[in-house]
Parts: sequence; C-alpha cells; structure tokens
Amino acid sequence: MSDRGLGRALFCALVFALVAVTAIAQEARPLVKAQTLYLPIYSHMLYGNLGKSGKASHVLLSALVSIRNTDGKRPLRVLSARYYDTHGTLLGERVPAPVTLPPFGTLELFVDLNDASGGSGANFVIKWDAEQPINPPLVESLHVNMDGGKAVVFMTQSVPLND
Repeated sequence: MSDRGLGRALFCALVFALVAVTAIAQEARPLVKAQTLYLPIYSHMLYGNLGKSGKASHVLLSALVSIRNTDGKRPLRVLSARYYDTHGTLLGERVPAPVTLPPFGTLELFVDLNDASGGSGANFVIKWDAEQPINPPLVESLHVNMDGGKAVVFMTQSVPLND
C-alpha cells in the first residue's frame, strides 16, 4: 500500500473511531459517588511487518490524558492517577495530592513523546470521588505523533473497574 493509501486508511479509521467514541459518550450513565478507572495508554505503537530482527517497527507517541468533570453542578476530586507500564509495574503517581475539579472543569496529564517507559501496554489507574453522586467524569487520552510529514492520532477512553 502506498503512503497515500495508508494515509487514507488511517484517516478513515480515525473518523470511524471518533464516531464510535461519540456514540459511546452520548449514552446516559448513572450517577456515582466514586470510581476507579482504567485508561489504556500507548507510549509507542507497533506497525508494519516483522523485520530481519524479528521485531515490528514502532513509532513513539505522546499522550494527553484529559479528566473532565461532566457534572454541571457539583465538583469532583481526583485522588490519584497511577501510571503503569506494559508489565504492570508502577512507574509513578501523576496526581500526588488530591485535585478538585469544579463543574465542567478539566485536569490534564501529559506523557512526553520521548517517554517510552510505559510501552505499548501502559495504563493509568485513576481514582476519583465526590461528596454526593454526580455524573461520572469523561476520561480519555489523545495519542499523537506528527513526525516527518505524517501524523498518527487516536484516542482511548477509560472503563470503570470494580474495587
């Protein structure tokens, strides 16, 4: 497939993913008082064919994690955001002290493009709470690499974990 054809295929995949995410985000969600969320992160992405070394090519990605309070009346507190690598090893805590998000407020966390420590199976485990049940936050990550005239852009969305 040519670079142009690959670009079109990636663009179509991105549009499909955004439509799917929008549809999921529009579903009514029950009010909750606290959650633990799992958010997949890709510090790099594998692609192409296996080379002579037996390994696929990879591209580094930055990740912008967005924690959005979707409740228009009540604040929420982000208690922690633990960053884990592909093997489940804790790499660090990105929210060392609780952060209160006002109604419709957003907290952003960033994983640098050159930080490949997480690997392709990295993740955040994010804990939050509120004084009373609220609309749960929307937690997503935007992954990007815009290198050499080509762009890789995609999103991941969190899922709640049972504590």
